[in-house]
Amino acid sequence: MVDQRPFGHTGVRISSLTLGAMNFGQRGNPDHEDGIRIIHRALDGGINAIDTADVYSHGESEEIVGKALAGGRRDEVFLATKFHGQVGDNPQHRGNSRRWIVRAVENSLRRLGTDWIDLYQAHRPDPDTDFDETLGALTDLVRQGKIRYIGTSTFEPSAIVEGQWLAQRRGRERVVSEQPPYSILAREIEREVLPVAQRYGLAVIPWSPLAGGWLSGRYHSGLDAPISRRADRLPARFDPTQPANAAKLAAVDKLAALADEAGLSLIHLAIAFVLEHPAVTSAIIGPRTLAHLESQLGAAKVTLSRDLLDRIDAIVPPGTTLNPADAGYQPPSLADPARRRGGAPTPHLAGVAR
Repeated sequence: MVDQRPFGHTGVRISSLTLGAMNFGQRGNPDHEDGIRIIHRALDGGINAIDTADVYSHGESEEIVGKALAGGRRDEVFLATKFHGQVGDNPQHRGNSRRWIVRAVENSLRRLGTDWIDLYQAHRPDPDTDFDETLGALTDLVRQGKIRYIGTSTFEPSAIVEGQWLAQRRGRERVVSEQPPYSILAREIEREVLPVAQRYGLAVIPWSPLAGGWLSGRYHSGLDAPISRRADRLPARFDPTQPANAAKLAAVDKLAALADEAGLSLIHLAIAFVLEHPAVTSAIIGPRTLAHLESQLGAAKVTLSRDLLDRIDAIVPPGTTLNPADAGYQPPSLADPARRRGGAPTPHLAGVAR
């Protein structure tokens, strides 16, 4: 069974593995019944936390999760979803504004078939919206009983601190969790995000502990890259001819050899590494098939020795992200040259890469 850990200072405890539902629906596995079977197996295996988002397969992921929890399983699950990315063709159906949040939450509640969401998260920052407006809307939803807690995903350390300041100074509900990308190949958050989360008592539920599949055991030097839907969507992130990806592939070869020496699968090594950090509450796994889930469940029982962790550090140093694109978010101050060169900046349309 999967152990449970405190969810920040909320008094809630969740499993050290969270079932990510990004791959349920047309984006990954379109078979609803298969998705339901995977969810039920995860719950039976000790996972009590599920994470989805309104943009995953245009709401279809939430619908599958809702079907799986119907019939009495909702109460046993800590259910998280997210808002921010554009849903549908209407450009107004996106962002972190009060106008969109109050509509988005009703849509998610309907698709999930529930009266409340345990953790409602801003999927990415929205530089065009005052963070206080976002927190004000989310505070109202907490007081209305539609959501229990507020979280963020892939926020920068300064924004995490700002959220705590706003809660204290303006009487908003406090952000209690952050969901960043974190893996052996993407360790940037060790510099500031994780220490800041520890300082403020935030839960941390990292996404992509397998680095988008790079640490699944399917990638090896000298072999053609495996076919995957994610690689089809984001080819530059998986092109081994690009220097940053070549560096990742070289690291993967060394990590695979290290896992073999330790008698572990690379999958277990990768997930256990994320869970070893004292700031981490629960690692999000995102299986597309039942076999994927089975290959990942056992990682929660793995403990890595200090010597093994030191050897991992020697392959990918602490705080290092080998491909900057794996950071999950690039602030407009870097992405938009107009913001550095004077004149009116280009309107920011933030995307969700996962």
